[in-house]
Amino acid sequence: MDEKTVKSKKETNEEKTVLTITNLCKGYKMFARKKDRFLETVFPVVQRHGMFSALQDFNLEVKKGEVLGVLGKNGAGKSTLLKMITGVVTPTSGTIEAKGKISSLLELGTAFNPELTGIENIYQHGQVMGLTNEQIKSKEAEIIDFADIGDHIHQPVKTYSSGMFARLAFACAINVDPDILIVDEVLSVGDMAFQLKCFKKFQQFKERGKTILFVTHSITDVLRNCTRTIIIDSGRKIFDGSVKEGVERYKKMIVGLSPKESKEGLLSDNEILKKNPNYKKIVEKTGDIWKTHFDENPNLITYGNGAAEVIDYGIFDTKDNYISVIENDKEVVLKSKILFKKDVKDPIFTMTIKDFKGLEMAGTNTLIEKIATGNYKKGDIVSVSFKQKINVAGGKYTLSFSCTHFNARGELEVLNRKYDALLIEVLSVKDTVGLMRIDSDIKIKKLNEEK
Repeated sequence: MDEKTVKSKKETNEEKTVLTITNLCKGYKMFARKKDRFLETVFPVVQRHGMFSALQDFNLEVKKGEVLGVLGKNGAGKSTLLKMITGVVTPTSGTIEAKGKISSLLELGTAFNPELTGIENIYQHGQVMGLTNEQIKSKEAEIIDFADIGDHIHQPVKTYSSGMFARLAFACAINVDPDILIVDEVLSVGDMAFQLKCFKKFQQFKERGKTILFVTHSITDVLRNCTRTIIIDSGRKIFDGSVKEGVERYKKMIVGLSPKESKEGLLSDNEILKKNPNYKKIVEKTGDIWKTHFDENPNLITYGNGAAEVIDYGIFDTKDNYISVIENDKEVVLKSKILFKKDVKDPIFTMTIKDFKGLEMAGTNTLIEKIATGNYKKGDIVSVSFKQKINVAGGKYTLSFSCTHFNARGELEVLNRKYDALLIEVLSVKDTVGLMRIDSDIKIKKLNEEK
C-alpha cells in the first residue's frame, strides 16, 4: 500500500470521528468545614481540601452515525462526562474535540429566562446554540408545533407548569438540527402523546445518521437503540464494545454478585458466597437473604392472617445466578421463601407480574399447575421455584408473591401476600405489539399465481 493510499485512509477515518476525548479528568475539591474553604481562599498556599475524582483518565472516540449507550450506576460519572462535552463543566485536565453542532437534552431549559415568554425563550435558546435570528425564524413554527402548549407560548415561562416547561425546552433542544445529540434520561417528559413524539424524533435522528450519546438506566432502550456501549464505574471507563456484551456485563455489575471462573468452571453466586470464610456467620445473621440483591419496593403491599409469611424472594437464571433483569426469550427462575407460623395443610404458592399501573400481566400458582404442596408445621420454611419464560413485552413491572389456602369451610384464606415486592425490568431483543411477546411462525403464499 503506497503512502498516498495510507494518508487517504487516515484522513477518511478522521473525518468519520466526530468526538475525541483524551486523558479527561475532573476533580472536585472537598472541604470538611466551611471554615476550611474560607481559609484556603484567603491563604491559598495552605491546602485544606481533599479531592473527589468524578472522572479519571477517560479516553473515547465516537464516529459519525454511532448511537453510543452510556451505562453506569448512579454517581459513576456519566452526567459529569456529558456536561464536560457540552461545555457546562470545565475539565480539570485532558481535551475534548468535537466536530459539528452539539445539542444536549440534559438539564432542560437551562438557557431559559423565566421572565420571558415562550416565544422569546425560543430565540434566546437558539442564540445560545449559535443560530442566527433568520435560522431560528425558520425553526419557530416547528418548535411551537412540537411543544404544543397553545396560547401559553405567548405567556412568561414562569407561569408554566413543569410539564409545559419541559415540553417547550425539549422542543427547542431537539429542533436545532445538531450533528451530535446528547440525551440523558429525558425521553419521558410530558404525557404519553408527547413521549411518542419524542421517541419518533429520536428515531428520525438515528435514521438520518446523526451521532447520539444516550444515557439511560433502561437496558431495554439501550438494546433497541444503540450501536455501541460503554460502561463507566467510579469515574473510569471499564468497558467499550458491543451492545449485547456491554449490557450483559452491566447486568452482572449492578447485581454485585457475578459468576467467576474457577478450575471447575463457572461458580454460581451461592457457591461463591459459600467460599466466603464468613459464610456461616452470614447465613446465621441474614438467612442468606436473596432480596437484598434486587430492587425491592419500599412501598410494597403486604397483608394476611399471619399463619405464614413470605420472608424472601429473588430472580435467578437456570444456573442459580442472581439476575437483575429478565429477558423474555430465556427461562428464568422466580423464587420465594415462606415461613410457617402455624400448622397449614395444602398451602397455595403464587407468583404474579403486574405493570406499574397495577394491571396483572401474568401469573400462576400451585393450584393452577396442579401441584400437591403437602402439609407444614409451625417453624417450617419452604423454598418455592417458578421456572418459565416471562413472555410480556419489554418494560418495567412489579413482581408479587403470596401464600394462601382453602380452610375447612372451603373459603380461600390469604396467609400472606407481598404485592409489588420487587421492581423488575423485562428485556426484549425484538419489538412487540401490545402487552405480550408473540413468536409467530409466519408463512406467505401468493394465491393468484398460475399453476
